[in-house]
Amino acid sequence: MNLVELAQRIKQLRVQQSLTLEEIAQSSGLTRSWLSKVENFRVTPSLPALGRIAHSLGVSIATLVEGLDQKPKLVCVRSDERLLVERDRPNSTIAYESLAHQRSRRAMDPFILTVPPGVARKEALAHEGEEFLMVLSGKVDFEYGEQHLKLKNGDCLYFDADEKHRLINPYKREAKVLCVFQGSDGT
Repeated sequence: MNLVELAQRIKQLRVQQSLTLEEIAQSSGLTRSWLSKVENFRVTPSLPALGRIAHSLGVSIATLVEGLDQKPKLVCVRSDERLLVERDRPNSTIAYESLAHQRSRRAMDPFILTVPPGVARKEALAHEGEEFLMVLSGKVDFEYGEQHLKLKNGDCLYFDADEKHRLINPYKREAKVLCVFQGSDGT
């Protein structure tokens, strides 16, 4: 099952019903911070937790996971069909454009990140799996544990994502970065 697609469905249903994370937390017995991590595809809910979320949203688990096991051999996402994904608001001002959202089951999650000038993410975070970054335009700084790298157009990184990391743009112009996530289990 694809964590990004599941997270997007949960958040979309919550927003469509004009419910806050706090309201879902109260009705499900789960914490607001944990639900935020689910919606920002930082954690995958267990089946019992998914059931509690579904109940709070007034839908079945089947509705939340419907079609997530389908895997078309080829998906074409045109430039005007990219899906803007909010991730980690208000802790991050980076805009994520999903490049493969039309394929539910995928081993990778490619995004174009628009990194505005300034500190785009308040704190460095770690997650499971591996990650690939390529600066498409502009410049960014990258923190990886205790390491600090300056990256410019064309520079690439491939790294284990279980170390705390973040992008920072201390420069005057926004930067565009290709980012590809891969979970530790290939999903």
